[in-house]
Amino acid sequence: MDKEKIKILILDDEPIVTKRLKPALEKKGYEVETFTQSSSALKRIQEERFDIVITDLKMEGLSGMEFLEKVKEKWPQTEVIVITGFATMETAKESFKKGVFDFLAKPFKLGEIIDIVAKAVDHLKGKEASK
Repeated sequence: MDKEKIKILILDDEPIVTKRLKPALEKKGYEVETFTQSSSALKRIQEERFDIVITDLKMEGLSGMEFLEKVKEKWPQTEVIVITGFATMETAKESFKKGVFDFLAKPFKLGEIIDIVAKAVDHLKGKEASK
């Protein structure tokens, strides 16, 4: 699995989040697509497999929790990272139960999310290697 090929989908209804994350992750050599509406992100997930999905929890329409279930249903190998301004032990526990790779409370530093993405990439490579 080449680093060039790592595809990341970011879903957050706050455009500022996707605007900050996209260039930072692209600079690291990842291919990034961003969405501010869960409906369009969901449509994209149906057509394309992403290695990593970064999603907010609280959004209009489909919640991040529901979105993450749909992603895992369709692509069990995809690593999901949850970012939220409403982090509670409950939501963290629930997301881990649903197979989330990591959970990050807002506001977070760009470096934190980049580290988590790098860990998720290593984890994906580990899965590839053990096949």
